[in-house]
Amino acid sequence: MLTNLSIRNVVLIEALDLEFGAGLGVLTGETGAGKSILLDSLGLALGARADSGLVRSGEAQASVTATFDIPRADHRAAQLLGDNGIDLEPGEPLIIRRTLKADGGSRAFINDQACSAALLRDVGGTLVEIHGQHDDRGLLNPRGHRTLLDAYGRCDNGAVSRAYMAWRAAAERLAESRAAVEVAARDREYLTHAVDELSRFAPEPGEEAALAEERATMQKGARLAGDLSAVTECLTGSDGGLAQLRQAARRLDRIVGEYEPLAEVLAALDRAVIEAGEAEDRLTSAAEALSFDPARLDSIETRLFDLRGLARKHHVAADELAALRDDMAGKLAAIEGGEEHLAALEAEVAANALAYREAAQSLSDQRKEAAARLDAAVAAELAPLKLDAARFRTVVAPLDEGQWSAQGMDRVEFEISTNPGAPFASLVKIASGGELSRFILALKVALAERGGADTLIFDEIDRGVGGAVASAIGDRLARLAQSNQILVVTHSPQVAARGAGHMLIAKASDGTVTRTGVHALNDGERREEIARMLSGAEITVEARAQAERLLGV
Repeated sequence: MLTNLSIRNVVLIEALDLEFGAGLGVLTGETGAGKSILLDSLGLALGARADSGLVRSGEAQASVTATFDIPRADHRAAQLLGDNGIDLEPGEPLIIRRTLKADGGSRAFINDQACSAALLRDVGGTLVEIHGQHDDRGLLNPRGHRTLLDAYGRCDNGAVSRAYMAWRAAAERLAESRAAVEVAARDREYLTHAVDELSRFAPEPGEEAALAEERATMQKGARLAGDLSAVTECLTGSDGGLAQLRQAARRLDRIVGEYEPLAEVLAALDRAVIEAGEAEDRLTSAAEALSFDPARLDSIETRLFDLRGLARKHHVAADELAALRDDMAGKLAAIEGGEEHLAALEAEVAANALAYREAAQSLSDQRKEAAARLDAAVAAELAPLKLDAARFRTVVAPLDEGQWSAQGMDRVEFEISTNPGAPFASLVKIASGGELSRFILALKVALAERGGADTLIFDEIDRGVGGAVASAIGDRLARLAQSNQILVVTHSPQVAARGAGHMLIAKASDGTVTRTGVHALNDGERREEIARMLSGAEITVEARAQAERLLGV
């Protein structure tokens, strides 16, 4: 709850430090005393739009500091702060501060840590609700009605949220897989042709180098064929050198015995015959290695030309063609497998969608049942608030499928009809200022202890009513204050008398400077203020007596 509010240099407020307690607190004062300035100051601290017009004339800067007691570690404010890197220790007060310069610049702080105005606004929304004639948040915002109804009916949307997340995740996987299959399918014809072509050609790693080497060898053989043939003829022909050496050796062998020195000559000839024989063998091997086959050479050159052409066509090295064929074959297989996978994913999406619809329908049924109870509870509050001709209803309507979410498939909105036979419409479009405030009070009483901010502020909720209606408003505010901290700006003595605490807002002037101040009233001062509210400027004995009756003194 709100425990302290410090205001510096805001319009007519020079310096003001207020303390607030639990229960119902009332703020009274004459028209123009500055009640709206007090609410504007609190709104600034809660993240409202910074208006440089709020800075007191002649001052460079205004500031507002609000202190809150957060009793629960799981409070939504504590969770928001934790999500944004600001830790709040158990029992530690939450201090939010806003400064506003005369030139329009502003800064926001939470427990002395700088933060954005957006975070301040989000945190402030969990702490305080301000309901006035021109309030466009809280109960007047249809976007929050579904959350309020769920809290009132204790509708658990956990199953819906989980089912929705599972459904969306499966749908995303399906979309990704479908896109991949569609891309691959566009390439199916190309892949089929390429794989068939490469499979028929059957390239092998290292084939280009082997073919090039064989072609070079055969080309060399073609160039050397004539010389090799001539050398072979010189060496091995019938009149060749080897035949002559062998013939010479045979003749010398017949006569070597007649002259001993010829033995050395014969030995030399034998060695020459052996060397020549080895040369003949090597020459034969070289001729075989360099054999020139025109048909084979033509085949090699054709294969090499086609191999290199395929490599250029597919923008890879010739040695990578075999791997490319395998990769393309894998992609083709993936297309077929992907289509089978798509069927499985489609079945998964359908199953998850059905699970979501079933969970969302169950939640919708819970909401409709809760809406009927809420409508009855609000209806019971309308007559005492002089709204007996009005009707209230909670609309739970189906959303288009494209609007379904983790919160279900319902649109929830509070509507009213202020006169018999008049059509229903949203609260803000139909109700007048006084009616609107009383409708909000009726709703708040019905929704008591069902979530929302811990501190509620009502600005002139009793405008235009008095007597029994004002008493009914006071009774309901007091009842609501049993579970919430309530602050009410009021002109009604019946409402003021129900407060647990009473503050008087007054404006004073010394002839040159006008200031707004706030004074916490004791019991005697409180009786005098309520008597003033009853009788006007001159407080009568009867007014004091009536004030005492209202206060139960």
